[in-house]
Amino acid sequence: MSPFGRWFAAFVVTQIVEMPLYAVAARPRPDAQRALVAFGASALTHPIVWFGMLHAPTSPYLVRVLVAEVFAVLVEAAWLRWWGVQRPLTWSLGANAASVVVGLVSRRLIGFP
Repeated sequence: MSPFGRWFAAFVVTQIVEMPLYAVAARPRPDAQRALVAFGASALTHPIVWFGMLHAPTSPYLVRVLVAEVFAVLVEAAWLRWWGVQRPLTWSLGANAASVVVGLVSRRLIGFP
């Protein structure tokens, strides 16, 4: 699979895990606005995390994961705050923790992402 294909597959998995959580966080907005809030959070950070942090061979993988996740949590929390979501840091931590667990388990079991 190409690097873009691997990223896109990982992005889809991330959205499947995180979007429902962010959609709940964005209630009681109209459905279209909730979808935008939910999709936009990970869409802002995932390409930067994937291409700029995880696949830049400048430090050990675990360090890159930790730095990438801190970045993602903070940026996504800022996005949620901008939309007026209550407890944005809590929601961002929860969504990112869920996607990290799914990603690490998937990587361990099937070698992806």
